[in-house]
Amino acid sequence: MQKLKFIIFSLVVLSGLVFLFSPGVAPDNFQFQEILNLVSQNDVVIIFNSGGWGNTPLEKAEDFAPIVEGIQQTLNDWGYNSVVIPFVRTKDNLSGKITGAKDFFNSFEFCSEVLAQKVEFLAEEFPDKKIIMAGLSAGGAFVDKTYEKISEEVKGSVYTIVVGAPFWVKPIESENMLSLENNGKDSLVKGDVKTLILTLLKTPFRWILAKINGQNLTFSQAFRVPGHNYDWSSPEVGPQIVTFLKERFKN
Repeated sequence: MQKLKFIIFSLVVLSGLVFLFSPGVAPDNFQFQEILNLVSQNDVVIIFNSGGWGNTPLEKAEDFAPIVEGIQQTLNDWGYNSVVIPFVRTKDNLSGKITGAKDFFNSFEFCSEVLAQKVEFLAEEFPDKKIIMAGLSAGGAFVDKTYEKISEEVKGSVYTIVVGAPFWVKPIESENMLSLENNGKDSLVKGDVKTLILTLLKTPFRWILAKINGQNLTFSQAFRVPGHNYDWSSPEVGPQIVTFLKERFKN
């Protein structure tokens, strides 16, 4: 029994050391030259940040893509051309996820600095363009942290739409920021610990059942927090975003 305890303890310590000191792999966030060409041809740049690991392609982000599409359609109705640029936070392999996990537990200090610098460059290079950073859940926390780091000189042309940011995120007060929480119904935003623990316990079973049934469900998708579902057509989402955009974009 003592030997087994020692082995378990050693594995825990070793795992911790690997997590802390392994170099990890940073993702290629986006090809910057391609971005410059896209920005020059559009009025508004929407920087898309998915939830979870932050590496879900826009076309597969069933939880957030409809909201981004709603933003684009609204802007288009007002005569603005827009382009969506996904920002990848985590490389999709073990080393990349180690790096992503470190950054997550460090409040996205690394990735937020990377994006803040790129946003500042775009704002300075294209002063006539408007930039919207949109993020869901962990992506919302990341957006919030990034906006905090952007210099005051360019913040006037940068806007954020944060959807369902976790309870440990301290919202920044700014007229250029919109934060949605399903009018207080989101358990993750509220920090409803009991509900979150129950949801976490159910998640592995939901994920395994999906695999058995042949469904391509990721673990983060199986983590279904009550109230953390945001639908463009609901009064707590689409109309609030449209009002926010109207006050800042519509002439």
